[in-house]
Amino acid sequence: MTFKLSPSSLSLFKECPRCFYLSQHRIWRRPSGIFPSLPGGMDRILKNHFDKFRDRGVLPPELKENPECVDCKLFADADLLEVWRNNRKGLSWVDQDGNELHGAIDNILVHDGKLVVLDYKTRGYPLKEDTHEFYTDQMNLYNFLLRKNGYDTENYGFLLFYISSEVTETGEVIFDTKLVKMTADLEAAGALWKQALQVLNGDCPQDRCEWCETVVP
Repeated sequence: MTFKLSPSSLSLFKECPRCFYLSQHRIWRRPSGIFPSLPGGMDRILKNHFDKFRDRGVLPPELKENPECVDCKLFADADLLEVWRNNRKGLSWVDQDGNELHGAIDNILVHDGKLVVLDYKTRGYPLKEDTHEFYTDQMNLYNFLLRKNGYDTENYGFLLFYISSEVTETGEVIFDTKLVKMTADLEAAGALWKQALQVLNGDCPQDRCEWCETVVP
């Protein structure tokens, strides 16, 4: 049996290997709540916003004024980026056994000919010191996927947080931005991939969480 994994499914693996195993073997899937529409709407707006600047060959103000983005430019291949952004297509890689790793990215910067992952995040409250750490595996895996597809990447990526701050008298919501630079650890991504497949190719894990404690495989 082969498996199709993603950063979100690997996040579940780290949270509860048993839920992950049951889901990937199509025995049982953890119930999901209603997904709020606002993050999806913001994601679409931000991509359109960045695309307008890409077509003009410049960076948007959020990045142009940040010293971390000196000598960076937006990835120019609009058609390829559209594929990588698509949740059904995305960026994927198949290993020698037929297992697939798949992910959809938000955007790409280019620095000295190397690709740099840029991911948008929307927040309703200020960041904590460790907020960005929640996305470590996601950043590692996106860079891992790009390398597996033959692209040269920098050893870092960016999270661009949009944080709501106030509402004007005329009703516009104002967002502050914060760019966080994250190291991309390709070895950690590869190790996570192998660990997840090892679990899937073994017996169902016995340690149970509150979600899967009553499920009998």
